[in-house]
Amino acid sequence: MSTATRQARGPYTIVVKKSLLGAKVINGEGKDLGKVEDLVIDSRDDRVAYAILSFGGFMGMGDKNFAIPFEALGFDVDNKVAVLNIDQDRLKNAPGFDKDKWPDMTDETWASQIHSHYGYTPDWDGDEPPVPPISPR
Repeated sequence: MSTATRQARGPYTIVVKKSLLGAKVINGEGKDLGKVEDLVIDSRDDRVAYAILSFGGFMGMGDKNFAIPFEALGFDVDNKVAVLNIDQDRLKNAPGFDKDKWPDMTDETWASQIHSHYGYTPDWDGDEPPVPPISPR
């Protein structure tokens, strides 16, 4: 008798961070696009904003990093891969950055360009969200 418990079906799936970091990234045709190097957390909205994808080098040399809006990625949990529906040429032309010189990811102009390249719209409206009150314990 198995003691494993299955996760209840719902509108989302829980994925552990360590299973994402280092995960292979493929496109819809199954072509290798690189791997997930890191995750960028938006602490203001308590969500993952970007997955950092490395692509283009040979044996780790010459790799370029790309910030991919997290909502652009799908995850095949069974095969432990991330899926980005984009062709390699579009990724090659994507705005990237050196692993030792990251862009200012709080810059809304930069973020708008990144989201636009992948066909997404940033989810902010220019206003600061209200700060929730802290209730005493």
